[in-house]
Parts: sequence; structure tokens; C-alpha cells
Amino acid sequence: MRRVRRLALFSLCVNKKMTIVETQYITVANPPNELALRSGARLGPITIAYETYGKLNADKSNAILIVHAFTGDAHAAFYHKGDDKPGWWDEMIGSGRPFDTEKYFIICSNVLGSCRGTTGPASIDPKTGKPFGLSFPVITIPDMVTVQKSLIDHLGIKTLLSVAGGSMGGMQAAAWAVMYPQAIHSAVIIAACHRHTAQQIAFHEVGRQAVMADPDWQGGDYYGKTTPKRGLAVARMIGHITYMSESSMEQKFGRKLVKKDVLGYNFSKEFEVEGYLEYRGQSFVERFDANSYVYLTKAMDYFDLTENGRKLSEVLSVVTADILIISFTSDWLYPSYQSQAMLRALKANDVDVSYVELSSDYGHDAFLVEMEEQAKAVSNYLAKVYKERVS
Repeated sequence: MRRVRRLALFSLCVNKKMTIVETQYITVANPPNELALRSGARLGPITIAYETYGKLNADKSNAILIVHAFTGDAHAAFYHKGDDKPGWWDEMIGSGRPFDTEKYFIICSNVLGSCRGTTGPASIDPKTGKPFGLSFPVITIPDMVTVQKSLIDHLGIKTLLSVAGGSMGGMQAAAWAVMYPQAIHSAVIIAACHRHTAQQIAFHEVGRQAVMADPDWQGGDYYGKTTPKRGLAVARMIGHITYMSESSMEQKFGRKLVKKDVLGYNFSKEFEVEGYLEYRGQSFVERFDANSYVYLTKAMDYFDLTENGRKLSEVLSVVTADILIISFTSDWLYPSYQSQAMLRALKANDVDVSYVELSSDYGHDAFLVEMEEQAKAVSNYLAKVYKERVS
């Protein structure tokens, strides 16, 4: 009988030199071999943007795929030339870090449907020579995983040492374990779930409606015109509230005023939290496409490992990989009980599963900002998998 392990955590402090990386691109699903999507539509050619860190060993057994969250991209670590800030998970990737580039070959690709290099609604439709817009087919998490598998095949890797990600990335990692059980040795599923609840769908629908209510959205046909910045900014503001916890917002803002101790009794931004949300919204619209927001939130809402009425334990019976699940105490968007549902279903199938619930005040965003204990858990876990599978 396999057992659930609660991992011992240890201190990890390392430094990393500034390293410059470049995003790479490949094209897959060229006609007439287009990708058959879950919706029944076909799509191709598909460009995949990806980055790699570290070195692939001789037998290609040390590769780890990092799968990003909703608005992430392929730039997970190190620096692009001229950038002041590193990739979105830089504290987790590098020499001596949990995803140790002295030991592992790390791959991160941008998801299908995004606007950060991989084919999405803003891409040019080869049939029309214009951006797809809403003619882009509806996509799902399994479609994203299928495209990632094409990249891994292109790199000549038969079995990944691990697939790891948080939030939407955690959904992809779970889908990998079910869809390609023989192609991965392990999966790290962080702050995720096996399907969206009605409340999670509801938050996304409010965001989508904010985008689509903007007059500049124009039914998704806004490319080359005025873009729906206000609607997208509001959608991001709504989403950002769900990523934080009440405690973290109270600690950071409370009822602090922009002008100390002065209330104007009007509808200007008098509270600091109001200005913060506006800043988050405005900065987001400069880097993300409104149609990708609509498509990717819908993909997460469609995600359901138990579709067609199957029990989760039945769905996960195909899993052969070791699994690490991490949740956070203050995450109310993807609360720990959802991670624990996957834990119980995996235990029912005698899967070698580890579970860690980390204490944090940061809410859902903890997987991006609460690094120390998460780093310890992931580092210990991958060291064990590496020893068993590669050493």
C-alpha cells in the first residue's frame, strides 16, 4: 500500500546571477494535420512560444515542464535582454533553487489561446489574413495539454520527470497525469482543483461581461482599432480581489486614505485600495488581450476531470505518476478542500501522493509570492523523484 507523505521542510537560501534568455518558437499542427479540439473544431497551424533553462541530459530523463497560470507566459525565469524584472517564477527556478537548473532541464511554454506568443484570438487567421477574434475556436485545458505534448515530442523527450504549475497551471498538471500517464513520472499541483464550482464560474462570468460590455469590444473585432481597455481593466480588478485574502488586503490597505485623514465625500479614489485596484487594472491592459481573457477564463470554467458523471477516483485510476499537491490556508478562490478532494481520490487508487497545506495570508496569489516554504516542499519532493527516476 502506498502512503501519503507530509514532506519535511528545510531552509533553502541561494543566489543567482543575471542570466539572459530568449523565447523560442515552433509550429505544429500544420494542415492537413490540424489539431482536433475538444469542441469538435480543428485548428492549425499552431505556433508555440517556449523557453528552456538548464541542460537536457544524455538520456533526456531530467526534463520538467512548468505550466503557467491564467495570465502567465513562457518567460518563467531569468531575464530577457533589456528587462529590469525576471520571469514570473524566477525565485523557484535556477541553480540551487527548487527547479534546479544544475540538475533539471526546465521547459515553459505559453498556453494555446493566450496572447503571449502562442496562437490565440489575436493571431492571424491564415484563411483570412486578419486576426481571428471570436472566429478563434473555443479551447479547453486538455487542448492546451495536447499542444504542450506536441512541444515535448518535438524536443525528443519521451517521459517528463515532472509537470508543475499553480492555479490554471495546476489544472494542466492534473490533466497531464490523466491524459498522458506514461509520459510523466510526477506532477506538482499547486493551488488548483479538478473542476470549477459555480462560484468560480460566476466570478469569471462577471469578468467576461465587463469586457463584453465595453463599447470598444465590438464583438471581439477591435484589432487595429480602439481596444476595450476599460472593460478589461475592470475584469482584472474583479479577478485580483479573488487572488488576495481579506487578511492581506486589510494588512496592506485597511481603510488608509490617499490624502491622509481627509474624506472628500465624493466618488474620487479616496481609499488606497481603490487606487491599487485601478493600477492593477491599467497595467494589465498594456500586456494582455481582451479576447484571450474571455477564451482562457472559459477554458478554466469548462475544466472538469469528472465530466460525463464519472467519479473522481475512477478518473484518477489511470494515474501512474507520483503526485505532490500544495494548497494554502487563506486561498478562498481555490480552497484547500478542493485539493483534498484530489488527494482522497488519488489515495483511493494507491497513488504515491504527497500533500502539504501551507499557512499563508496571501490568498490564492501565495504560490507566486509565498516562496520560502513552497520552495522547501517542492525541492524535497523533486529531489526524491530525481533520486528514484534518474540517479
